[in-house]
Amino acid sequence: MSTLVTLHVWRVPRTAPARALWRMAVDRRRLRRTPGVSFAKLLGTGRDRRFGPADADPTRWAALTVWDDPAAADRFDATPVGRAWAGLAQQRCRLTLAPISSRGAWAGREPFPAPGREPFPAQSGKPDGPMLVLTRARLRARAAVTFWRTIPSVGAALPDDGLLAAFGIGEAPVGWQGTVSVWRDRADLIGFAYRRPEHRAAVAATPVRRWYAEELFARFAVLDIVGERGVLGWVDRRDGKG
Repeated sequence: MSTLVTLHVWRVPRTAPARALWRMAVDRRRLRRTPGVSFAKLLGTGRDRRFGPADADPTRWAALTVWDDPAAADRFDATPVGRAWAGLAQQRCRLTLAPISSRGAWAGREPFPAPGREPFPAQSGKPDGPMLVLTRARLRARAAVTFWRTIPSVGAALPDDGLLAAFGIGEAPVGWQGTVSVWRDRADLIGFAYRRPEHRAAVAATPVRRWYAEELFARFAVLDIVGERGVLGWVDRRDGKG
């Protein structure tokens, strides 16, 4: 049986952050206990293409869910968690993802199966389709200040072409941080990861400065996007759609 990953992203009214915070507290355990779910995280997000601790977006929230029963993923909107967030949201978007590669751990677990351990949809190896990259880390307290000083230069170096959406994610305001980025194809992702000096410098500094107590890097094929892409901050300059 194939494993699927979904990323649900919701935009709530500007008057609703308190209700969203309440849902975050109430729904964490309920989401993990949803039938068919093997791993799940409710997440706050940052503003588009900004990743610092002061860049939280109180109107956008997300759920990252790993399904060991893909059919159950289609029934998410009918679950108590899905209904609650749909009732709160003004806009919503769902990305269906297939893991391509994953390195590291999240809360002591390897949430995304490595290729070869179980079958994946054929689309997961598709070289010319959109790709999503997820990073997540738990910062060491003594390294936090130095780490956050490096973030503005990496964010400023994000390309205008090829990057469709990018925002920060977090389980807490400070200490647990991550990013989601969606790329038009593998070539655009590789171009940023290996050719931008700001990004290369940050990657090279990670093992030297020992910023992270735990880290995760994962790549996914984007199999489907349903809903309003504007919730993601989506911009594709090739076709002018945003």
